[in-house]
Amino acid sequence: MEFLSSLPPELKLFWYIAIPISLIFIIQTILTFVGSGGSDGLEADFDGDLDGGGDTPFQLFSFRNLINFLLGFSWTGISFGKLIPNTSLLILVSLIVGFGFVYFFFIIIRQIQKLGEDNTFRAEKTINQIAEVYLSIPGKMQGKGKIMVSLNGSVRELDAMTEHEKIETNATVRIKKIESGNIFIVEKL
Repeated sequence: MEFLSSLPPELKLFWYIAIPISLIFIIQTILTFVGSGGSDGLEADFDGDLDGGGDTPFQLFSFRNLINFLLGFSWTGISFGKLIPNTSLLILVSLIVGFGFVYFFFIIIRQIQKLGEDNTFRAEKTINQIAEVYLSIPGKMQGKGKIMVSLNGSVRELDAMTEHEKIETNATVRIKKIESGNIFIVEKL
């Protein structure tokens, strides 16, 4: 740490920020890869909607974004300290790069979100789908049987009834409508 004593005050400041922030960033990165860093543990309580939208996990004022900003800010100041002799210009360039780090992190999170897939089962998506009778369905709404339908890459077993004649096991049917939230009305193909 003796090398800091011979530096100008603005470079000392950048180093005093860079060293602990870099250590925190390394710890955050390790925790993220281990699986313990899912949330930053600090939540800002503001009245405004600062997270960029209701369904995105990106929050503008978070501990992780503070670390990203300070990382870009401090290391830019250290890197360009000798190239930019004007302190105001050096701080301005460091601020721009710091905000660039936060923006870059935001872009990465957006790209990762695009990889997500919603496979939530929604009964209304089964309307007009083809299914196979698993347990025979009594005719004319006299009782329930079971059908197997494939939706979003998974097979579901559902209760089914028919308004027509009895449908035997292994028959192919089309789902016409849903009654009572979980009874699927089918017709034989």
